[in-house]
Amino acid sequence: MIPVRQVIPEAVAAIVRKAPLTPEKVAFAWRSAVGPAIDHATSVNWSDGILRVHAKDAAWRREVERSAALIRSRLDYLLGERVVRYIDVKSA
Repeated sequence: MIPVRQVIPEAVAAIVRKAPLTPEKVAFAWRSAVGPAIDHATSVNWSDGILRVHAKDAAWRREVERSAALIRSRLDYLLGERVVRYIDVKSA
C-alpha cells in the first residue's frame, strides 16, 4: 500500500501543471513552495518568466535568497521546468 503522504503531492502537482498558466497559479505554487511563514512575509508578481518577490524586510529577503535553489526546484516541480526562469528578490 502506498502512503497518502506520497500520493497527494504528486496528484496536486499533476493538477497544477495541467491548469492554464496564470499569475494566480504561480502565486499558488509560491505559497505551496515556501510555506506560510515566507508567504506571509512576501508578495509575488510573475511576468514573462520572472518571479518578482517583495519581502517585507531585509531579513526575509536574505531568507528567500538563501533558499532560492530549493524554492526554484519546488516551483519547477509544481509548474513545470523553466516556467519561473529567474527569481528577483527585493525588500522594503
